[in-house]
Amino acid sequence: MFVWTIVASVVLTIAAFLAGQSRAAGMRMSGGVALHSLPSYHGMFLAAGAISGAIVAAIAAALVIGTQSIVMPVAAVVGAAIVAGVLYPRINGEFRARNSFERFILFVLIACSGVAVLTTIGIVFSVLFETIIFFREVSPLSFLFGTQWSPTSTPASFGFIPLLVGTFLITTIAIVVAGPLGLLSAIYMAEYAGPKLRSTLKPLLEILAGVPTVVLGFFAALTVAPLIRNAGESMNLAVASESALAAGLVMGMMIVPLISSLSDDIINAVPQSLRDGSYAMGATKSETIKRVVLPAALPGIVSAFMLAISRAVGETMIVVMAAGLAANLSVNPLAAVTTITVQIATLLVGDQEFDSAKTLSAFALGFVLFIFTLALNYIALRIVQKYREQYD
Repeated sequence: MFVWTIVASVVLTIAAFLAGQSRAAGMRMSGGVALHSLPSYHGMFLAAGAISGAIVAAIAAALVIGTQSIVMPVAAVVGAAIVAGVLYPRINGEFRARNSFERFILFVLIACSGVAVLTTIGIVFSVLFETIIFFREVSPLSFLFGTQWSPTSTPASFGFIPLLVGTFLITTIAIVVAGPLGLLSAIYMAEYAGPKLRSTLKPLLEILAGVPTVVLGFFAALTVAPLIRNAGESMNLAVASESALAAGLVMGMMIVPLISSLSDDIINAVPQSLRDGSYAMGATKSETIKRVVLPAALPGIVSAFMLAISRAVGETMIVVMAAGLAANLSVNPLAAVTTITVQIATLLVGDQEFDSAKTLSAFALGFVLFIFTLALNYIALRIVQKYREQYD
């Protein structure tokens, strides 16, 4: 019935458009009426009314009767017909169809933005309520400043610090790897590579972004981790079979295309007049890039780095397969560590009771991770605002 509802709504919308356009065109041709808007705008106005009526009526029927009943497509047809019938007589020479249709489009855009905002608010509050329940059983201070994480032991320990340190350690390694590689490759493609070479290199680099993370996890566990372990043993270093360094290196490879592609687009967006002015003052190409192009593109580059950091913080599969599940409080990149997202996934796997502290701790971790990501985005926004004032 859902498919039939869509088909009926589309057919009636097209019919309403043709009817409105035909009426407006007929008025202009037969009576010589000067129309405020083009006939196509009259048709789009009537079509917008028809599709709105169909959607509202179909949703109302689905809520009252259900989606499996034939009433749903019938309601969509009736709703579209009623609204189109009410709006049809308004089509005349003085009617501002273009303005009305643009107001409709503005309403649709605001509604779409509202859905995104409400979804975010809903996610935050759903996690917040469960976090509050968790903090009724576990002290917030022991959670935020505890150094032992063992939710399955007796008694259970819910110290957040080992997870935060592990997340910070792996993310730092990933950014140390991806930052220079991504930014330097973007500079080369934007400033040095020719159009043909750039059109070849950029798609090849972005292929890496399409590799599933589970495949990268296999690569980290089967190739990178053994190489690091063998290299460490040859230098008499104690290297765990699963290490933060292996996960960080592969995660850095994963986010290189993100930094490179965004930075490349941002550097290309810098006005050519800035480069020409620098060359006119006698600066070389490298000096122009260092003192003109990069400072002008810095806000966007910072945003690209923040997006990459957020992507690295939220990664799970690579960490599970390359760094393990051990919540060790260590800043040694050769040791096994875990991250916040890995523990969230572990705690919520299988049939769980949502009234236990063990399961509720996953929501607390999610809420703290949300605050952490929000703080990163705020820092990036402040940096962008500061440098935009300087270069706008």
